[in-house]
Formats: sequence, C-alpha cells, structure tokens
Amino acid sequence: MLASYALPVEASRGRRYPEPPHPYRDDFQRDRDRIIHARAFRRLENKTQVFTRRLSDHFRTRLTHTIEVAQISRTIAAALHLNESLVETLALAHDIGHPPFGHSGERALDVAMRAHGLYFDHNLHALRIVESFEQRYASHPGLNLTFEVREGIIKHSHDYSATEHPELAEYLLDQRPPLEAQLIDHTDEIAYNTADLDDGFEAGLLKLDGIRRGVSLFDRYLSQVEKEFTAASAKLKFNEALKRMLNHLATDLIDNTARRIAESGVQTVEDVRHHPERLAAFSPATDAARAEAKEFLSRNLYHSDSLRPQKADGEKIVGDLFAYWLEHPETLPADYQERMGEQGAPRIICDYLAGMTDNYILDQHRRILKR
Repeated sequence: MLASYALPVEASRGRRYPEPPHPYRDDFQRDRDRIIHARAFRRLENKTQVFTRRLSDHFRTRLTHTIEVAQISRTIAAALHLNESLVETLALAHDIGHPPFGHSGERALDVAMRAHGLYFDHNLHALRIVESFEQRYASHPGLNLTFEVREGIIKHSHDYSATEHPELAEYLLDQRPPLEAQLIDHTDEIAYNTADLDDGFEAGLLKLDGIRRGVSLFDRYLSQVEKEFTAASAKLKFNEALKRMLNHLATDLIDNTARRIAESGVQTVEDVRHHPERLAAFSPATDAARAEAKEFLSRNLYHSDSLRPQKADGEKIVGDLFAYWLEHPETLPADYQERMGEQGAPRIICDYLAGMTDNYILDQHRRILKR
C-alpha cells in the first residue's frame, strides 16, 4: 500500500493529449514502457558513462548505469511505500538527454551553444526528446507522457527558476517535486559513486590504498571484510566492501528520508510540494561520506591524467562537427534542416549531436572531416 504522501496514479494530472486507459497497465507503467521502447533509451547502450569503449567494452555505459539506478530506486521506493512504477520510470528516463562522450560531450556542447547566447542542459534536452523528438504514435507528437513523469525529468536533480525558464511554467516551478522524483538524484549518486569506484579499480586507474585513504566509508567496510574473510581474494574483498558501502548509502537514504518525512508532518503529495525544502536526503554524516567519495572520484578518476586524452578527444570531435554543420547546414539530414528556420541552426545542430552515440559520432567525424 502507498503511503499518504506517495503519488497514486489516480492523482496524476494526466497526459497532454488524452488517451483511453489501458486494460492492464496503469499510466505510469505505460510511461515506463514508452521510455524503454524509445530510440533515445536504446542509444544509451553506446554512450559513455566514464570510460569509452576504446579502453574496454565491459565497463558501465549510460544504459547499464541507468538500469542500476532503476534497481536501487525501486528498492528504496518500496521501503518508503512510494509509487514504484513512477520511481522506476523516472530512473529509466533520467539520463536520456545525455550526449555522447559523457560529461565531456555535455561540456563541449554547452561551450559551443554559449558562443551563440544559448546553452545545453541534459535535463531540458531530455524533455525535448520525450515531447517532440520521439515520434512513435499517429495520434500525437512525442511520447505523450504523464505530467508527473515530464515534471520529474526536469526537476529530479534541481529546481528551475520561473524567471529564467518561463517556457517551463506549467511544471510548478515554485513547488517541490513529489518524493518519487526527489529520490532520483540520490539514487543516481549511490549508483555512480560505487560503480565508478568499481570500474576505476578494475581499469587499474584507482589503487586500493588510494581508495582506502580517500573514501573513508569504503575503508570502514573493507576493514570489516578483511577480518571476516581472511582467505578471500583481494578482488572478492573489494567487491564485498563495495556492496556494503552501497547498502549503507541506500539504507541511510531510506531511514533519513523517513525521519524527515515524519518530523515535517507532511501527509499528502500537496504537503510535499509545498514543503520549504526537499525531504529526500542522506543524514549529515552519510552525506559527508558521499561527498568525500564524489570528490575522490572527481580528483582521481574523472579529471585524472589517464582519462584526459579521451575527454579531450571527445570535446574536440563535438566541437569540430558543431562548427562544420554551422558552416554547412545544408548537409544535415532533411528533417533537421526543416526545423532550422523555426529554432535556429545552433539549437538544431546541438539536438543532432546530442542524440548521437559514441560510435556514430566517431564515424561521422571520420567520414566528414577525414580525421
């Protein structure tokens, strides 16, 4: 049974274009399935999470990361008696707006757009994907997702100002999102803080002693594991400690969010929406440990000398192609050229590049620029 502060599907504000109900799936379940069957979701398979496939083909991609976020999210939603279908849908959709080459590609697109007084935001791009780019139905444009899923796509990680984004006015920018959406930013961090330690260690870019010095939560659990499993291999000890770290983060998020809900006195979704701050949160001690792990990864992995060449290559490829199509817009696919008069060349080129997989953008760069 759902908690009183959860968002039941019957309370949904519905779809932009009304549709008859499905006989055995509710609207949030249908939205989940629409995301899974979207081309943008399939493309996550060939988009970088941290490591490009030029290094290895067994590290996380955007797709496998997304699946892990969905699994963690459903577990936590169930423990808090939230709407699991809505949470799962938002988890599956949370990264569909990311361009190729991970955060390097995102940064390169944003730099290119700011030269034209514009910007790139992967959450807002995700909204554009589900609202218009995905054309699968004869009866309406886009995926026609429910209001709550569209709202969660843009508001799950931070709040937008109505002054700066008047185009988003319908999404209740003066209110907090439901708890189902609030969870996603935290489950995203649980997933990548643990997974990136795993992939970084597997790649040999992170050393065990360095992780122990820099990530106190991991060190605490590895010390326990070393006492319990003295005969286990080093890798199995690492895996066990990482599993316990993940469990600690998830359990703390459940317990602390439940405590904050109880102390706030919220009883309904409207109470959650009008609360002065978001209620989903880690405890102060665990949040400090989370921030420590994130800072360690940023310093020792994301911005490491080892990954700098791959990031520089990605940024250059995005920049090169953006400049080329700005100078030769007539070489873009016909459907993109058709939208150029309405939205301008920079935005259309950005849309085209953001939708590409790593493999496709590399092929385009080689074919067009002979590099």
